[in-house]
Amino acid sequence: MTVRLNGVIGWLARRGISLAGSAELTVPGRKSGKPQRVPVNPHTYGGEQFLVSARGHSQWVRNMRAAGGGELRVGRKVRAFTAVELPDAEKLPVLRTYLEKWGWEVNGYFQGVTAKSSDEEIAACAGDHPVFRITVRD
Repeated sequence: MTVRLNGVIGWLARRGISLAGSAELTVPGRKSGKPQRVPVNPHTYGGEQFLVSARGHSQWVRNMRAAGGGELRVGRKVRAFTAVELPDAEKLPVLRTYLEKWGWEVNGYFQGVTAKSSDEEIAACAGDHPVFRITVRD
């Protein structure tokens, strides 16, 4: 079901329809070099933008680590960006605010941790959820 829903969200983003701020991420495959696309929920915190992997160390995360950036698309608007992965010690406020906004969609991937969980509980799951600070290229 998740794969099908991701396909629908990606299809909508390519046509300019963003669900609650979602976008389609394109990042080159680390082995094939071919563009890999997946819907993501870009998140703004403290005036900066982040990508959080609710599903952990997924393929797009591995590709992002290799590529160091990618593109976000909603319709014809394409934003190229560079990405830097945050260390676990810096993730707490980003993960909490991400869960406040996107928890309705992603809480199932956080094994009971929610935006209302303690700092310790969120920090304990930080290693399972990569976070990238993204900077849009001009």
